[in-house]
Amino acid sequence: MEDAQVAAMLVRRCIAGDASAWEEIVQRYHRRIYNICYRFAGSGDDAQDLTQEVFIKMYRTLQSYDVERGAFMTWVTTITRNLLVDHFRKSKQDRMTDSLDTPVSEHEDAMPLSEQIHDGAQTPDARAQSREVKETVHKALQKLSPDLREAVILRDLQDMDYKEIATVLKVPEGTVKSRINRGRAELARLLQRTYKQVM
Repeated sequence: MEDAQVAAMLVRRCIAGDASAWEEIVQRYHRRIYNICYRFAGSGDDAQDLTQEVFIKMYRTLQSYDVERGAFMTWVTTITRNLLVDHFRKSKQDRMTDSLDTPVSEHEDAMPLSEQIHDGAQTPDARAQSREVKETVHKALQKLSPDLREAVILRDLQDMDYKEIATVLKVPEGTVKSRINRGRAELARLLQRTYKQVM
């Protein structure tokens, strides 16, 4: 069964009052939502709180999900994005850079599963260097403007296609492509500057 069919079935069961269906929705989508929140918030604790808020909002608005209008993950990502925008508006942060000095979370959920699986052939030095690169990229991401950051995160870290991102951000596909290109260029510039300082 395809993911869309599974999601639609779970939503129907959940609306009908099946608590196990809601648990399955949470298990299926928790890591992805957490990772989006973490990339935006920059802190494991904030990401956990925001993830909880997303699930509360999802549960309350589950009836509004329309399988005909798009993929469940697109709907979930839209809810997540809207909540993050509201959260940062309330915090009166035009640029979310106040967490730059916060160390990258040691919380295991802060890393996607693929990053937690250790390659037996990798030396401790290589693992440390890889972790350092990830932390540097994460800090550079925090310096991007929110518009550019969310486009880059959704495309490069969440692997969404341009059409899905346009739906989530409520902007034309051309704007999405422009933001991704500008975001990648700015990220490359920030990383280049960082590595020049280290050399």
